[in-house]
Order: sequence, then structure tokens, then C-alpha cells
Amino acid sequence: MTFDATFPSRRMRRMRRDNFSRILMQEHALLPGDLIYPVFVMDGKTKASAISSMPGINRLNIDGLLNMAETAVNLSIPALALFPFIDPTLKTEDASEAWNPDGLIPKIVRKLKSSFPDLGIITDVALDPYTTHGQDGLIDAFGHIDNESTVEALIRQALVQAQNGSDMVAPSDMMDGRIGAIRLALDTEKHYQTRILAYSAKYASAFYGPFREAIGSATSLRGNKKTYQMDPANGNEALWEAGLDVHEGADMLMIKPGMPYLDILWRIKQNFLMPTAIYQVSGEYAMIKAAAERGMISEKECVMEVLTGFKRAGADAILTYYALDAARWLKS
Repeated sequence: MTFDATFPSRRMRRMRRDNFSRILMQEHALLPGDLIYPVFVMDGKTKASAISSMPGINRLNIDGLLNMAETAVNLSIPALALFPFIDPTLKTEDASEAWNPDGLIPKIVRKLKSSFPDLGIITDVALDPYTTHGQDGLIDAFGHIDNESTVEALIRQALVQAQNGSDMVAPSDMMDGRIGAIRLALDTEKHYQTRILAYSAKYASAFYGPFREAIGSATSLRGNKKTYQMDPANGNEALWEAGLDVHEGADMLMIKPGMPYLDILWRIKQNFLMPTAIYQVSGEYAMIKAAAERGMISEKECVMEVLTGFKRAGADAILTYYALDAARWLKS
């Protein structure tokens, strides 16, 4: 067979032929240092309690958490994100347990920072684990989520977390103005170095179901969260949300969930050039795990492909329940 002069001299497959040249042209590299491990924590003597909708993921007490934290450090994972499972008897309409200085999260943060001072600790600023109604905000007399009283509660929660050693507070509630209010409160109390990871574009997603089981809010949740979390149909709105958070003093922005919102991640990263994270949420984890358990996909290959896709779309950090597995795979 002969080819005329128009046959391409640039053969894209040439660089794909061997492993060494594929490595040389690779545009993005996933590292353990890109990963943040979300952890569910609980009180009690039981080291681990399984979460049925998230195979392989457990709620951990302080002893189980310390063992896991040592593993994370050894795998070069830079930070943990803590989410509490609160005793139902401590839940109230006003979520007052959220700012108890002797509560679960402050107690665990103190222990973690004394045992692993260089491990980053990120704490969730939201009221849903602490409310009897399962909402992220406080409910007014008309049954609506009240923005201003919720922000006041979030300030108290964030201050207690900072006072007890949290490196980064992460408001995940989507109340208007809470980033600026928390930044002002932290600075007023001289917590200048406490960083804020803003859940800037958090969508009202169907992928959160297993998470709500994990923190114990699934059965108590009244209604939905569509009056404060974002509509999945909206993209431009995410830029407004992120821009406001930048203006109010956020140190890092986050998009949640992950895979359905890669376009949002890309747009926010390109527009603001800020440190940007994405959260591969519980439903995403559960889907991959379920398909892998049925032999439909290769778990390792699919996980690594997805995490690399987050990097390609602009993520500087990835919150994923696969963090330990992914770090092991990367090291091997």
C-alpha cells in the first residue's frame, strides 16, 4: 500500500508505543499528597462500626482513629477530614452540642494533634449531625432554614474547633455570608492561621445517601436541602458562590460531588486560580464498590482513572474514601 504526501508525518501513536515515552508525555500525575481521607468518628469502646451502604468504611472511635491516622501518615496522606456520628440523645433543635468544647470533635482533634502534630486536621462546620431534624441550619417559627441564626451557630462551632487545634475549618452548610463571618470571628480571637476550606459549590445531590447513614442523619432528616444547596442544573451560579467565598476570605474552595461536576471544577479553577478541592462523595464510592464487587469493573483501574480525572480537571486536593487504597496503589 502506498500513501501520498498528505499522509500525516505526525503520528500520535509513536509516543504511546512504550511505557517510557508514555511516562515522559504524561500531563498529570496523581500523588498520595493530593488525597484527603474523610473519616467518620464516634464515641464509645467499640473500635469500628461498619457502614452498610459503604462497604469497607467504618465509623471509628478514638483508638481506631489513631491506628488509622498512623496508617495515613505512613502512606504520606497529608490530611484527614472528620465527620461525627453523634449520640442521638445529644441532638437538639438548636444543635448546641456542635460547640461543646468537650464534645466528640474537639476531644478527637486534641488527641490527634498531640499524637500526629504534622497531620492536617480538617473539621466539618455544619449542624446536621447535631440537629434532631437533620438539616444543616436552624429552623425558624415558619419552618424555614434561618440564615442569620445558623451563621451565628456556625461561628460558635468553628471557634471551638479552632480553639482545640483544628488546622482547617470547612463550612459545608451553604448559608449566605458564613465564610466572611467565620473569618472575622477567627481573626478576632487571633486564630489567624486557621484556614477555611469553603464548600463553595455544594449541590443538592442524590449522591449523599450513604453519608447520611454514616453520620446518623438519614432517618431524622425532615424535608430536603434544596433551599440552600445548589440546583444540579446550574453552573454560572457556582461561579457566584465561589467568587463570594474568595471575597469573604476562603483559603481553599471545594466542589461537591465529584464526577458529575467536573465542568464546575474546571470553571472555578480557571476563573479564580485558587487552591481547589473536589469531594468524591459517598454515593460515588458506593457505586464503584458495588460494581467491583459484582465483577463488572476493575476497582483499582476505575478508581485511579477517576482520581486522575479530578486532577486533570483542576483539583489540587481530592477528598475520597479511597484515599488509603489509592495511596497504597500509588506506592506499589
